[in-house]
Amino acid sequence: MYRRILLALLCSLGAAAAMAQGVRNVEGCSIRRGTLCASMNLNGADLAGADLAHSQFTRSVLSGANLSGAIFNEANLASTDLREANLEGASLVRINARSARFNGANLSKANLSGATLQNANLGGANLSGANVAGADLTNARLEKAQLDRADLSRANLRATTLRGASFVGANLQGANLTSADLTDADLTDANIDQAVFVRARTNGCKGCPEAPLR
Repeated sequence: MYRRILLALLCSLGAAAAMAQGVRNVEGCSIRRGTLCASMNLNGADLAGADLAHSQFTRSVLSGANLSGAIFNEANLASTDLREANLEGASLVRINARSARFNGANLSKANLSGATLQNANLGGANLSGANVAGADLTNARLEKAQLDRADLSRANLRATTLRGASFVGANLQGANLTSADLTDADLTDANIDQAVFVRARTNGCKGCPEAPLR
């Protein structure tokens, strides 16, 4: 009898400890810092506010997931599917998101400073008010993305596709836009001080330099 009571008490304490630590399991993925959830299907999962810093989500599916306010600092999101995900206000500092898909995702007011987004697809994504300072977006695709009032200072946008993207009021100070495609983009009221537009395509671009260096 006492043994059964002791076992029940230990199980209760273990469950309470797990809850206290905020650890939960979603589709086989342990929701915690430093978790390993590569190649998993978390489509539509609700992970709002979760602390997933230093975690591995390579090649996983997080499309349509609620990740608002979540922390992914220094996480590996390479080749991850985040299409239509809600990342509003999320912290993605220094993430590795090479070749990740963010098409149509909500990244408004997210912190992507120092992020690696080479070859990533952010077509149609909302990055309004986001912090993308110092991020590497080499060869990324941002067709018709919303970057109004975003901070892209010192960002590497070399050979990036920015057709129809909106940068109204954005900070592009010191950004590298060498060979970028800014066709029909809108840079109205953007800060382009010391930004590099060498060989950039600017047909139909509002606010771009009239004669970019070639």
